[in-house]
Amino acid sequence: MNPAQPLFPGHVRVEVVNAFVLPSGKKAPGYSGNPAAVIQVDAWPSDAEMLAVAVQMNLSETAFVRPLADGRWHIRWFSPVCEIPFCGHAMLASAHVLHAMDGHALPLTFFAQEVGDVAVRSSGEGWLQMDFPDRSPQPVPAGDVPAALLEGLGEPPDEVWRSPQAWFAVYGSEQAVRGLSPDFARLRRLHPWDVVATAPGVTEDFVSRYFWPASGGDEDPVTGSIHAGLAPFWARRLGRHALVARQCSAREGWLRCEVDDPAASGGRQPGRVRVAGTCQPVLTGTLRRPA
Repeated sequence: MNPAQPLFPGHVRVEVVNAFVLPSGKKAPGYSGNPAAVIQVDAWPSDAEMLAVAVQMNLSETAFVRPLADGRWHIRWFSPVCEIPFCGHAMLASAHVLHAMDGHALPLTFFAQEVGDVAVRSSGEGWLQMDFPDRSPQPVPAGDVPAALLEGLGEPPDEVWRSPQAWFAVYGSEQAVRGLSPDFARLRRLHPWDVVATAPGVTEDFVSRYFWPASGGDEDPVTGSIHAGLAPFWARRLGRHALVARQCSAREGWLRCEVDDPAASGGRQPGRVRVAGTCQPVLTGTLRRPA
């Protein structure tokens, strides 16, 4: 680490928060959602130091949040592998820390280089709703689908699409998505794109699983960011603009999504996608700087 750019003089508060937890009536005993570490800083440490902290925390993402003079919050995310350009669950966790634990009033506005300003508001009953840009995927012709995707998934999808973030493997049933046993070494070759497998849900509108072996871990527990593409995709397929989603990883997560109706804006510009979830704080601690 660079001692000229310390993260903290000796120690710093860290909160670990599970984001997109399942409602109490929909889960077995134990933890659900995706855990994120949230650390507030007054100035950015070096990238190397933030990555070292993320490696130490060993979660999908560690969020670093810095207040701006205009009242917004600049947010950056690091997995144990690299900096991540866009992360929904750690933004949701950060909003929970700032609002529910530290008393900052809603709405909160986060700034991230990849997606610009994202407002976070209450959607009632403890739910926080993030306002994302529409990151819809585009269809990929069969001849352009990489072999590493088909070989890595094992079970061939019915359709393949791609967004700025990931390859979309579309299946016909929730069972097909739950039954996937990917070859992560092959999926790693698709970097910088990750892979999301998705299908209509049995009790929810749609389900998904998210694989990102080149950027974080083999499978992400719950991925808020990809729902900026999943929600508009399924809104068009299902013909409605309010949807409930379930990410069927081992931990599982639950999300509510709303997609702007293109007809309401006259088709002048892409709409917005609102993704909401609830949080459960699980740990408050002090992170000490290595000797």
